Amino acid sequence: MADQIRVLIVDDIPETRDHLTKLLGFESDIEVVGSAASGNQALTMADELLPDVVLMDINMPDMDGIAATERLSATVPTASVVMMSVQGEADYLRRSMLAGAREFLVKPFSSDELTASIRQVYTRERDKQSRMSAMPANATASANSVGGGAAATSDEARKDGQVVAIFSPKGGVGRTTIAVNLAVAAATELGKTVLLVDGSFQFGDVGVLLNLNPKNKSIADLVPELEAGEPESLDTFIINHSAGIRVLLAPPSPEMAELITPAGVKRVLDAVRRTHDLVIVDCTSWFNETTIAILDTADVILTMLSLEITSIKNMRLFLEVADQLGYEQSKIKLVLNRADSSLGIRVADVESSIGRKVDHTIVSDGRSVVYALNRGVPFFLSNREAQVSQDILRLAQSVAGERAFGASEDTRKTAQKKSLFSFR
Repeated sequence: MADQIRVLIVDDIPETRDHLTKLLGFESDIEVVGSAASGNQALTMADELLPDVVLMDINMPDMDGIAATERLSATVPTASVVMMSVQGEADYLRRSMLAGAREFLVKPFSSDELTASIRQVYTRERDKQSRMSAMPANATASANSVGGGAAATSDEARKDGQVVAIFSPKGGVGRTTIAVNLAVAAATELGKTVLLVDGSFQFGDVGVLLNLNPKNKSIADLVPELEAGEPESLDTFIINHSAGIRVLLAPPSPEMAELITPAGVKRVLDAVRRTHDLVIVDCTSWFNETTIAILDTADVILTMLSLEITSIKNMRLFLEVADQLGYEQSKIKLVLNRADSSLGIRVADVESSIGRKVDHTIVSDGRSVVYALNRGVPFFLSNREAQVSQDILRLAQSVAGERAFGASEDTRKTAQKKSLFSFR
């Protein structure tokens, strides 16, 4: 007999709790282990019963479902929350997902929708736990310290994480969207400690996509601290996001980008890679000294293009420049976004034009992507089952295994000698 999915129902209306209990009673693989009438009661029962899935109503008198979900994520992290609401407004969806909910059901919903959601979130959590249990001990310790950074393990006990630069020689190809969702996928599905760095220092959009305000926390504040000496805590400058990732934002105003030097960028990346498994940098779309510094430091460069003639032309030029910089071919991975778009150009045409194979493809899904973007929720959270999310997960899995293909110290030295700029 297959494992039963243990479900806790949380709703302040008794009739709703009874109705859901009866509906789920017909499912042989689902067991309702309890029902709670409030958020506080749900926290107490979840701690005692350890359910696999919690059906959480969003509107309750003493503690609403969003607040309860945030606390539940900390006290019973193995319980996946399916949020229920009569209101389907975007703000409710965004706040629920950021609080840690894995699905969002708008009442009234069908029995099939309910059971499908329960099974999906249970399967995803079980797969995630299986992957984490298979991780080496030092990696597991790191994965359990997303909010703590270096405290989980000493510098001697863990290896430096890898730096992944996401770059495109042309704007408008979805670079920032891919960077944000790649970071979320690596953190939530692969159990990695992930830092997302907004490397577009003048007009960065990472904060917009994650609904974050830089305030006094940005890379412009960290660089001077590192140049003056090691700061007491990097956490002062890094924002912990509820999606499970950590974020180092771009400056709040374009003129502050002048405070960020190439040498300063290198110091930042060298510092943060010591406390994270994966450092993902969303680079700007043009060459300048700081961008080259990021690309030099990166172990892997995910270079994005689309099925447009200008994007293909710019990619060909970038590959020529990368060769001049001394980057090994294995350091650069080509990612074709919107690969299924019908624009009269085939993937084979792209590969023939640029003289090398495309390493990864991501499908076009404007509906899911734009819907998530406008609500400040990564589409990997709001629409986990979409094909575009599956493509992102495959990319994350590939990146997580690319450590051996990263740039060696000798490669970095060679790149420095062949720099296009003379700042080194």
